[in-house]
Amino acid sequence: MARLEDARLVTGKGAFLDDLDPLPGTLVATVVRSPHAHASITSIDLTRARAHPGVAAVIGPEEVAAALSPFPLSLRAPMDYYPTGTDKVRYVGEPVAVVVATDRYTAEDAAELVDIAYDLHPVVVDALEATTAEAPLLHENAGTNVASDRTFVFGEVDDAFAAAEHIVEGDYYFPRYSSTPMECYSVVATWIDDPERPEVEIWSNFHGPFSMVPVLCGALGVTTSQLRLHVPADNGGSFGIKSGIYPYMALMALASRHAQRPVRWSEDRSEHLLSSSSGSDRHMKVRAAVDADGIIEAIDIDFVENVGAYLRPPEPATLYRCFGNMTGAYRIDTVRLRSRAVVTNKCPTGLNRGFGGQQLYFALERIMDTAARTVGMDRLDFRKRNLIHADAFPYATPTGGIYDSGDYQRVVELLEERSDYRALLARQEEARARGELVGTGVALIVEPSGTNIGYVGLATPAENRPPGRGKSGSTEHVHLSVDPQGIVGITLGTVPQGQGHATVARQVVAKELDLPEEQVIPTVEMDTATTAWTITSGSYSSRFSPLLTSALVDASREIAHRITKAAAVILDTSPDRLELHQGSVRIIDDPDTSVLFKHAAGLVHWDPGRLPEGEDATLEVNVAFTPPQAKAPSRTDQVNSSLCYGFVADLVSVRIDPETLDITIDDVVSIHDPGTILNPTLFEGQVHGAMVQALGGAMYEEMAYSDAGQPVSTFMDYLIPTTAESMFPLTMAHIETPSPMTRLGAKGAGEGASMSFPVAFANAVEDALRHRGVRIDSLPLHPNVLHDLLHLND
Repeated sequence: MARLEDARLVTGKGAFLDDLDPLPGTLVATVVRSPHAHASITSIDLTRARAHPGVAAVIGPEEVAAALSPFPLSLRAPMDYYPTGTDKVRYVGEPVAVVVATDRYTAEDAAELVDIAYDLHPVVVDALEATTAEAPLLHENAGTNVASDRTFVFGEVDDAFAAAEHIVEGDYYFPRYSSTPMECYSVVATWIDDPERPEVEIWSNFHGPFSMVPVLCGALGVTTSQLRLHVPADNGGSFGIKSGIYPYMALMALASRHAQRPVRWSEDRSEHLLSSSSGSDRHMKVRAAVDADGIIEAIDIDFVENVGAYLRPPEPATLYRCFGNMTGAYRIDTVRLRSRAVVTNKCPTGLNRGFGGQQLYFALERIMDTAARTVGMDRLDFRKRNLIHADAFPYATPTGGIYDSGDYQRVVELLEERSDYRALLARQEEARARGELVGTGVALIVEPSGTNIGYVGLATPAENRPPGRGKSGSTEHVHLSVDPQGIVGITLGTVPQGQGHATVARQVVAKELDLPEEQVIPTVEMDTATTAWTITSGSYSSRFSPLLTSALVDASREIAHRITKAAAVILDTSPDRLELHQGSVRIIDDPDTSVLFKHAAGLVHWDPGRLPEGEDATLEVNVAFTPPQAKAPSRTDQVNSSLCYGFVADLVSVRIDPETLDITIDDVVSIHDPGTILNPTLFEGQVHGAMVQALGGAMYEEMAYSDAGQPVSTFMDYLIPTTAESMFPLTMAHIETPSPMTRLGAKGAGEGASMSFPVAFANAVEDALRHRGVRIDSLPLHPNVLHDLLHLND
């Protein structure tokens, strides 16, 4: 099935924000950023910039502090976060001032005239160092750099470790890297400064609106009814990173208020890499208690998350998004977890594809390899011994997750079959005997989808959560209507960034109503004033397939119910004798007697007086799918953090050149269980895309900082995989165990490979170098890193 979106995009007819001019008289803004990682702002002079010809307004810390409130945080922490530095700057690239002018060139020239004086402070960029007593404080009012510190215990952890035959442990580090979408941030904002009722209207390539709208309103001092947010039909990628755009929405709205004109800001590529957002880097210490038979009895985890300079909402969400699936695919009933979110002089973090899962599984699947070697078992056999059995579903994890469906053993068997696993290992042993550096790694991961936003509450101790004011839910909205010609219109409550939502939405509705696909017209533009949405709405955490399609099914069935009642009037029969069939409504036991779908719709529009008394003369429905399983955290800190849980098994084989230490991927086998697959073409594209993005983080990408807090990654050395690097051999296969939680049995499938591939790759590299005594405890891996590891003890 061809994607509905493709013809328009490849012919240059996309509706990206830079293609649109929604407001007349729009000015252009540029952002003045801090060159220092940690410094007090001792003075700022905007006079010369304001006097520059063509400049309409210049705002700085004084204007921001006077007009805006700090953004409401996800938990109580005395770490105020504004869209610019106010008292001081805390990372290189932090906004300090905004210049608004007639064009970009003039704004950039005037920005050079902004005069700022700084008093430099000591810098800390490593999260572990930031927790020490000697570390400089980023937020003095807090008295600590630890923004959140929570410990969770499920079961008798110490007893399990005391009784264990083996205790294995490891220290790991997962780096931060960016999503680097094709299109950077873009905002057009206007502030109508009516003293009785100010209104703010913003266009942006956001992928919300979700919970960031109330956060934005809190900073602007307006209600949600005073803020109107538009998201265009096309968004040049996000992978989560554009959730971090909302501070710039507030900043450009304030710039518009001062300029008294609409303001446009388009981020350039350097700005984006420097200071937009990224996934967080995490230090991880893991211990596992293993019995004599190779069964994992308990696991003890310590996560230290580097969230950058501010606890920018929705952080510390990355620590808890995978809370329900913390034990992965394994029968581990006893768990202790310590989660700390720590501020440092790096750019603030946010959503990134595989949010929280990349870090979790890097530690979990590395410790699995260590445990297998400790007990003398094959790595895959050890994992199979600890897998959750197919007859155990729905399976309750100790942390509160409810795994809805699965057959993990069957997936692993398929992985062994497609990779010819035993023969592969034998061939590699022969190659090693010839002096070749070859290795194979595996990773088994549970892929969460349909996020329950209630998990954010875990950052706050149960006794401090306001009663009756909790957070929960995975609601998604859709709007369906049928016009007098029988054309079905769909308005989605979530916007895509290239995933093909319109294609699947049309496919689902056409199938439910048994209509030709061309008779169904989807719309994916978001306007919070006219499009139904809720706090959980948005394209994040693999929500579309399980949640929005379920809402589409419910809405379609309601439309079908109304069409059938109208057709019953025309056919002079009862609705329960009718069915939808190929664009018509027919009598079940007399299929030759029928009426066209469009004629039944026409009756409602043109002749509603014939409808039975009490029937609504409308073919327009707004439906919300709200799964009851998405509850708030319990008083014992358990939460079903996602509605659905898929499964991914990856195998990666690598070859390392003994002279250059260049790593070549010889083979990748990836087996998935995403529940019901709605569109095979899009499914395969999502998996491949996630794997290539993970390849970047595994082999090439790292947002590195000097000890002085200066980013040392530019696009000269921040290498992103191209088509050439992405052409490794890949075998994909799948099974389908439909989810009982969703209308079509679908789960998410766009993030799993980004969680599984990095650690499978790391396991393969360690396997190739194990006879040289090399342990892999961090990413990325490339020749320079391997050289240092091989010569560590020289």
